[in-house]
Amino acid sequence: MNKIPVMINGLPGNVARIMAAAALKDERLSLIPCSLTGEVIEEKSVTIEGTEITLIKPSVRDSLIPEILEQNPGAVSVDYTHPTAVNANAEFYTQHGIPFVMGTTGGDRDALEAVVNLSDTPAVIAPNMAKQIVGLQAMLEFAAKTFPGLYRDYTLEVKESHQQGKADTSGTAKALVACFNDLGTGFDASDIQKIRDPEVQEKEWGIPREHLGGHGWHTYTLKADNGSSLFEFRHNINGRDIYVSGTFDAVVFLAGKMQQKDDGKRFYTMIDVMTQKG
Repeated sequence: MNKIPVMINGLPGNVARIMAAAALKDERLSLIPCSLTGEVIEEKSVTIEGTEITLIKPSVRDSLIPEILEQNPGAVSVDYTHPTAVNANAEFYTQHGIPFVMGTTGGDRDALEAVVNLSDTPAVIAPNMAKQIVGLQAMLEFAAKTFPGLYRDYTLEVKESHQQGKADTSGTAKALVACFNDLGTGFDASDIQKIRDPEVQEKEWGIPREHLGGHGWHTYTLKADNGSSLFEFRHNINGRDIYVSGTFDAVVFLAGKMQQKDDGKRFYTMIDVMTQKG
């Protein structure tokens, strides 16, 4: 089996570092020693597990990418950059015909989907690449379709805690809120409580100190309006390793799509990856 060239974008960010290190060890993948980064990043390169990776800024990437793609036919990009870069990066990938996995949350998600659907470039886009959390989302979506309005007489409270540097509200929380709203709660996603204070996270939430710099703890609480019952859903993730497997499964999925007969579909989710549909 030929290895799939993969470009991990977002270095020197923490998630991109984890992805790059894991890609070096994945027998299915060949890490391209280049990474798209932000214009303000001062480093010119980073070294991951002994491999030097050149950082490429937006101002020069259009001139450099043709040679990179020529040297790495069949390349797939993995995006763990910054919410403010999501839409511009998607336009860059589609303009250059680079299949991509968008792990970065934020940005204009409707515009993101539209730019993919109007292109010839397939992409996997999801608010969360952790397969177990995607499975939970799929279960809630099934419940919403099967039992619409089930929680109509309940009030929803949502709290999510992530590392201090996470700029946007959790995309996963927003996705699950949409499911609960289909179940009847009528919750406004702007009311999601976003916790970013390390002191609060450690002392009030009990998040281990060693994971304050990288975690995702979510709690969804449903309270009956008459006070008779309470339901609570939680998913607490320490570190970022859980996102690796799903991300690379998505890379392999896209590589497979590039080899198949064109069916006209471009936009895929992690549920497509996990069920091999689409």
